[in-house]
Amino acid sequence: MEERKGTGLGGSRLVPSVQELVKESLVDVPPQYIRLDQDPPIISWPPSSLCEVPVIDLEQLTSDDSSADHELQKLHLACKDWGFFQIINHGVSGSLLDRVKKETQEFFKLPMEEKAKLWQTAEDIEGFGQAFVVSEEQKLDWADMFYVVTLPLHIRKPRLFSNLPLSFRSV
Repeated sequence: MEERKGTGLGGSRLVPSVQELVKESLVDVPPQYIRLDQDPPIISWPPSSLCEVPVIDLEQLTSDDSSADHELQKLHLACKDWGFFQIINHGVSGSLLDRVKKETQEFFKLPMEEKAKLWQTAEDIEGFGQAFVVSEEQKLDWADMFYVVTLPLHIRKPRLFSNLPLSFRSV
């Protein structure tokens, strides 16, 4: 089975793992992670209704009646104004979501030697690292990520999927 080249999303410059940077007993946050161009978040207490993440009902979005148009408008505004949203009525069981969350947390606790087997390549964003890093001057997120395509089966990358812990793979 031949590994496919890229996801169509492009590649990314390889950068050090944030988890490893923290282990090095940093005194100062590296400059590429400091974002002086952004206002600090406004945190109100108690939280106001203005801070609620948009909720999209997948059943309504895919229905044949007029509720689909309303839900589509909500989805449009969530993408435009927030950049993310919560989906409800998606059909995925709560127990499966809990198992995925647990396995993901366990994955990020693995030793770096294990995660290094899953490191991204410069040509593809799938793997462990950070995505969409295009220059050395770019401001970076203070986070590591793991991105892998699992379905359809024929596009899985054996280099990544076969190196995942068995419990993570099975979930």
